Amino acid sequence: MAKIRPSQGSPYARIMGVGGYRPTRVVPNEVILETIDSSDEWIRSRSGIATRHWASDEETVAMMSIEASGKAIADAGITPEQIDGVIVSTVSHFKQTPAVATEIADRIGAGKPAAFDISAGCAGFGYGLTLAKGMVVEGSARYVLVIGVERLSDLTDLEDRATAFLFGDGAGAVVVGPSQEPQIGPTVWGSEGDKSNTIMQTVPWDDYRRGTVERFPALTQEGQAVFRWAVFEMAKIAQQALDAAGITSADLDVFIPHQANMRIIDSMVKTLKLPEHVTVARDVETTGNTSAASIPLAMERLLATGQAKSGDTALVIGFGAGLVYAATVVTLP
Repeated sequence: MAKIRPSQGSPYARIMGVGGYRPTRVVPNEVILETIDSSDEWIRSRSGIATRHWASDEETVAMMSIEASGKAIADAGITPEQIDGVIVSTVSHFKQTPAVATEIADRIGAGKPAAFDISAGCAGFGYGLTLAKGMVVEGSARYVLVIGVERLSDLTDLEDRATAFLFGDGAGAVVVGPSQEPQIGPTVWGSEGDKSNTIMQTVPWDDYRRGTVERFPALTQEGQAVFRWAVFEMAKIAQQALDAAGITSADLDVFIPHQANMRIIDSMVKTLKLPEHVTVARDVETTGNTSAASIPLAMERLLATGQAKSGDTALVIGFGAGLVYAATVVTLP
């Protein structure tokens, strides 16, 4: 039997840079109220959302990703040519093939990197980060671009009182590269497929194509079931990620949960008993729920505004449709 040469990767991996892109159009709750019977007060009390960004026709999944990626690459202090892998997490790129990652890689000037899309909903950034870490440590890549991007306005039913106000658009990106010390902790991830109907697309694309349904597919969810699952079960996953990294909540500087709903975020903080010194990302107030993009967008804003700083220890957790989840502890770039 031939002996296979072992991989020659980096001992560890780290996030080297982060970038974000939010569409130029800011949509206040008043616009949402044009199509649903509700109020600004009700929307804010239920979700904490005051505004969200909606993309124009020109602000495509690829365009937003390229803008965010350029910022992340510059922040990392490398050039596009050094990128060896591009991972894009999205559920709102409507061209099934080829992967939008290949277009992004070409347009940023990355050469010929490995490039692929993943579909893991609101946990997608965590999934992509874990894959990128593995590529760097295994040795198949030195620098990997991880992008979370969504145009959820394309999948929003503006007449659905339960979801019309939730979703926004945007892209967030990070560069993952080699490190001599651990700066991305073990990932605690998984799925609970028996609950997949709690967040889902209303109808399959082929039903719409055949004309058996008239309304374009949209996102729908069972709000109370999702809330209970996120608050109680995901707090347990977040604690497991802390345990896996060998730290306690007292060691944390920052908490960056998926920006699904302000009530969920606040309840998780309470359940986890996070100390007052921990900065908590609440980007959902002005950005809405951007699914796979929400964690890198929130991370970018915390660093840009000085609410978090380079070297801070952060707990990140994404959770959503599937139901899927991914949590890890990272050192901020």
